[in-house]
Amino acid sequence: MTDAAEIHSASDPHAEIARLRAELEALRAQTLDLARRAEAAEAAADHDVLTPVLNRRGFVAALQRAMAYCTRYKVPAVLLYLDLDGFKGVNDSLGHAAGDAALVRVAELLLENVRATDAVGRLGGDEFGLLLLNAGIDEGREKAAGLKAALAQADFRYDGQAAALGGSFGVRAFTGQADVETWLAEADAAMWVRKRGR
Repeated sequence: MTDAAEIHSASDPHAEIARLRAELEALRAQTLDLARRAEAAEAAADHDVLTPVLNRRGFVAALQRAMAYCTRYKVPAVLLYLDLDGFKGVNDSLGHAAGDAALVRVAELLLENVRATDAVGRLGGDEFGLLLLNAGIDEGREKAAGLKAALAQADFRYDGQAAALGGSFGVRAFTGQADVETWLAEADAAMWVRKRGR
């Protein structure tokens, strides 16, 4: 059984062309919407759900790109590995919402103190990584000292109560490490040497 609209459009080619154009425009709009959603999903997959920095997956991808770039063009890079000191005390004394707010503040502070070409990622829990391109071990140590001071001076308050923020940094230059996990492990080990030496 044929409905009246099909009979009418078959007898009126202009109406059929207009209907097809409208259908084509609707399909274009759907395609653009799907592309925007896919782009947003891809970005979300690489960004931490709590803080304004990359998540571990996104940071590892940034490290992989940097390692390839540094190897090809003989460019220096340095990795800073930060483990917050006393973070458990913030959670225990002020609650987990305060701990979350402290992580956000630390991430913001890190972003405020690096260049746009650098990368910052939350590696898990209260650990962060910073990738500095075109920087060697001395610049990395200097940056770590400056960030440590900035953390110590940060006036973090939650519901009117102050909490101290601090951290231990491990610094490791790119020296041709075989893979990202090796570089991260070296920086993590350097951080633990610092933390135990306090």
